[in-house]
Amino acid sequence: MRVASPPAKPLLVFDGDCTFCRKWIARWRQSTGNRVDYRTSQEVNFPEIPPEKFSESVVLIEPDGAVITGARAVFRTLNKEHLYRPIAGPAEAAYRVVARNRVLFSRITRLLWGDSVERPSYVRTRSVFLRTVGVIYFLAFISLWTQITGLVGHNGIMPADQLLTAIRGHDVPWWQAPTLCWFNASDTMLRLLCGGGAVLSLLVIAGFGTLPALILMWISYLSLSVVGDVFLGYQWDALLLETGLLAILFAIGKSEPSRAILWLLRLLLFKLMFFSGVIKLASGDALWHNLTALTVHYQTQPLPNVIAWYAHQLPVWFQKFSCGAMFVIELALPFLIFTPRRPRLIAAGGVVFLQLLIILTGNYTFFNWLAIALCIPLLDDRLLGRVAPCGPPVRGRKWFTIPVAAIITFTTIMQTLHVCRVQVKGPLNWAYIAVMQSIYPFRSVNTYGLFAVMTPNRPEIIIEGSADGSQWKAYEFKYKPGDVTRHPPFVTPHQPRLDWQMWFESLRGHGNPSPWFLNFCGRLLQSEPTVTRLLANNPFANTPPRYLRATLYDYRFTTPAEHAATGAWWVRKEIAPFCPVLTLQR
Repeated sequence: MRVASPPAKPLLVFDGDCTFCRKWIARWRQSTGNRVDYRTSQEVNFPEIPPEKFSESVVLIEPDGAVITGARAVFRTLNKEHLYRPIAGPAEAAYRVVARNRVLFSRITRLLWGDSVERPSYVRTRSVFLRTVGVIYFLAFISLWTQITGLVGHNGIMPADQLLTAIRGHDVPWWQAPTLCWFNASDTMLRLLCGGGAVLSLLVIAGFGTLPALILMWISYLSLSVVGDVFLGYQWDALLLETGLLAILFAIGKSEPSRAILWLLRLLLFKLMFFSGVIKLASGDALWHNLTALTVHYQTQPLPNVIAWYAHQLPVWFQKFSCGAMFVIELALPFLIFTPRRPRLIAAGGVVFLQLLIILTGNYTFFNWLAIALCIPLLDDRLLGRVAPCGPPVRGRKWFTIPVAAIITFTTIMQTLHVCRVQVKGPLNWAYIAVMQSIYPFRSVNTYGLFAVMTPNRPEIIIEGSADGSQWKAYEFKYKPGDVTRHPPFVTPHQPRLDWQMWFESLRGHGNPSPWFLNFCGRLLQSEPTVTRLLANNPFANTPPRYLRATLYDYRFTTPAEHAATGAWWVRKEIAPFCPVLTLQR
C-alpha cells in the first residue's frame, strides 16, 4: 500500500487514545530523535488507509509513500530492520498478541517500569555513585594509614622492602607486582600512599578533578595491596579495586555516562551477591544445607560486635528463617538487577537490607558499605535529587569502554560457570586462562564469596610474654576476643588488619604457625613500637620480654544466664599450645 501525499520524512502514526501506545512512543522518540515524526491517528488524514487500521497497529508511512505496519514498522522506525528479518514470523505473532491485549500489557508495563518507560538518564546516578566511592576510598585509606607501618613498614611484621627484594631475587617482572613502591618502599612512602589517597578521595567527594583523582587512588590502593602481603589480601580490598577501576571508566564521557560501564557495575553487583550464595551451597557444608549456619555464625565470625551476642541468643527457627531469607536475597534477587526499573528497585532494596543487617551484627570493614554503593547504579535520575555531573567531558570513550566491557563480561561469564561447577573446555577455557593471567596482577577482575564452609567453633590465640619463664603477662588486642569480660566492640568501617589476621591464624590449628605470625612474635620480643601500637596494651613497654608463648583457646558466647551471673560475654577453655615457647637468639 502507498499513500498519495507522503510526508517529507518517515511518519509513525499511532492510536492516540491508547495509553500503552503513548508510553512506548515516548521511548521511541528518544531513540529516533528528529529522524522520524510521530502523529496520532486522530491528527492525520490518509484516505488510502482504513481508520480501523490505526486501532490495530502502528503505521509507518515512508517518504516514498510506502505503508508499513505491525512489528516491521516498529523495527524499521528504530532502525533495527536487520534484526527483524530473521524473526519476522515470531515478531509479527508477538505483536498481534500485544496489540489485542493492550490493556493487559499496559498494566504489565506500569508494574515493571512505573509511570514512564522513557530511556532513563544516569548523570545524577553517576555523580552520587562516584562520590560514594570516594567516601569508601577515604575510609579505607584512613583505616590503613593508622596501621601501615606496623604491618608492612621497615620494622613491621612483614616489611614491604623485604618483599620487593625477594621478588627481585626471583626475577619477577615489575608488571607482575605493579606498585609504586618499586621506586621507594620506605615508611614515608607507605604513609604518603595512604595519606595521598585520603586527600584524593576528598577531591572526588567534592566533585573536583574526579577522573584523575580516581585514577591516582586506584594506583595508590593497588600499590599498597601488592606490598600489603597477607594484610591486604581480603575480598573487600579486591572489590574496592574492581569497583575503583569501573568507577574510572564510569567517570569518562560527556554528560551521559557509558551504558556499557553501567552494565558492568550492575554485573559486578550480580557477581558479588550470586557468587556468595552459590559457593555456600556448592561447598556441601551441612550447616548451610540445613539452614543452621547462623546458629554458630554470630559467635564464630572474625570480629563479632555486641549485637552479635544478642543475635546468637535468638531461637533456632528464627536463625533458619534468616538463613533462608539470605539465600533468597543472594540467589534469586540478583537476577532482578537486569530487569526494568521496578524489579531492579526490589533487588536494590533486598541487597541494602541484607548489608545493613550484616553491618549491625558484624564488623566487616567497608565491605558492606561498598556493596550498598554498588546498588546506586540500579537507580536512575528520576529517583535521585539534582546533583551536578562529576568530571570534565572526555571524548573517545566508546572505542575504549566497549572492548573493556567485552573482556570483563566474558571473564564474568566464565567465572560464573566455574563457580556453578560447569566445566568449560577447549578454546573458550584457554582464552579465559590467558585473559586472567594477563589481568590478575591488577586485582581488578575477581570472584567473591565469604564463608563457603562455616566455622562451627571459635579458636582464639592468646599471646603471653615473660621475663623469667614462670610469670606470664597477656597481650590484649584492641578488638579481637581476649578478656572474656570485655564486650565485643563495634569497629566498622575501620579494619584492624592484625586482629582480622589473627582469626585466620587460629584456624590453622596448633603447631602450625605461619611465617607472618612468627615475624609478629619476633617483633613483640623486640617490643617494636610500630607493632605494639597495633595492640591494646604492651605489658613489657619498658623492657622487652625474654620469652613468648601462644596458647589456643576455645571461645563461645555466654548464655544470658551466664552473662547475668558473671558479667562475662565469653566463656573460654584451653585447647593446646599454639606453638613452642619462643625467644630471640641473644
